[in-house]
Amino acid sequence: MAYSSAKASITRGVGRMADLIVTRGQGSYVETSCGKRLLDFTTGIGVTNCGHSHPRIVEATQKQCSEIVHAQVNIAYHDKMLELTDLLIPSLPKGLDTIFYGTTGAEAVENALKMARAYTGKHATVVFRGGYHGRTFGTMSMTTSSRIYRQKFGPLLSGIHVAPFPYEYHGVTSDDAMDALEHLFKEVLHEEDVAAIVLEPVLGEGGYVPAPPDFLKRVKEFASKKDILFICDEVQTGFGRTGSLFACDSDRYGHDVMPDILTMAKGIASGFPISAVATRREISDAVEPGMLGGTYSGNAVACASAIATQKVIADENLVENSAKKGKKMMENLRQIQSQTNGLIGDVRGIGCMVGVEFTDSAPTGIKPLLSQHCLDNGMLLLGCSTFDVMRFIPPLNVSDEDIDKGCEIFEKSVKMSVP
Repeated sequence: MAYSSAKASITRGVGRMADLIVTRGQGSYVETSCGKRLLDFTTGIGVTNCGHSHPRIVEATQKQCSEIVHAQVNIAYHDKMLELTDLLIPSLPKGLDTIFYGTTGAEAVENALKMARAYTGKHATVVFRGGYHGRTFGTMSMTTSSRIYRQKFGPLLSGIHVAPFPYEYHGVTSDDAMDALEHLFKEVLHEEDVAAIVLEPVLGEGGYVPAPPDFLKRVKEFASKKDILFICDEVQTGFGRTGSLFACDSDRYGHDVMPDILTMAKGIASGFPISAVATRREISDAVEPGMLGGTYSGNAVACASAIATQKVIADENLVENSAKKGKKMMENLRQIQSQTNGLIGDVRGIGCMVGVEFTDSAPTGIKPLLSQHCLDNGMLLLGCSTFDVMRFIPPLNVSDEDIDKGCEIFEKSVKMSVP
């Protein structure tokens, strides 16, 4: 078996959907070491929004590698970071005018919390049930999408409090969630202790559950009245994934939800490790020079990739395309749902971020079983959530033909998975 010794030497704590060796990727497809071509509806968990190896992005990163690879952020500015900043600032939700660059989504969330604590002088944080924010100690303490992320790693960061997320399929409405948040502050928390409320507009690992249209605004208003910062975690939803450049600044949420801090990663640079935290200058000015940084923060090659990615998203109308292709995918999946005799309970999503949830009648272990059958039939598809949810995350430039093909593979795999 190829690389059998190397595989055995990789730490077993890394979960992995399949025992594949991926060697190439182009557009909506990847190729394995044994020559198999697979339709990729995972996009590296919402990362390659422009598809694999987009030629303009490849060209930009190759060019940057020949100029300078590592221009360390605590030593000097570099031109690609400044160029990226000039591109991003005008596209951010209104009022966000400063950016800090990191390398991962978890690092972005950690630094957002640092800024919130420094600005407010308070320490506690409120998160929502089913949220995923990362694997570092701080973000792991904030994550409740699955116990696996914190298992055996305690004690965790103190001052993290969890409120219900509105999950209408399971009977939790926006009103229910707001009532619970208000009671949390009556029974447990005082606003003088709470620095930030952190929210994913769409639960990611928690099940691809979009917040109801009124919820973000209500949480923002609740936070503002108590002088608490509202942090919108758009690590997975950003850069067109939901049919808007950022989910919080969209028709669904009224374009009037202004987060105090916004975190970004994944789709920002098509697979190169870079993340960002955007906020108002008065908040970021609460941290002194030297309080933030990182060896690889705002890496020059990653910035070059991010610049090219932003230009591709704009030039190829990928935000609008995400909304259009996501609508088609949901229509296809709802047609499949109608033919499953109650096996599929819910098809939901925004843009190209779609979840399919199975009912209790589904066989035990349906998620890994479906992933394997989809793989056998030529497609990569992941599950998520403590419930039985499969998530569809195609590139934003996916073709209608590949949407149809992916849905056909899914339908075939569902039939294979159910006795």
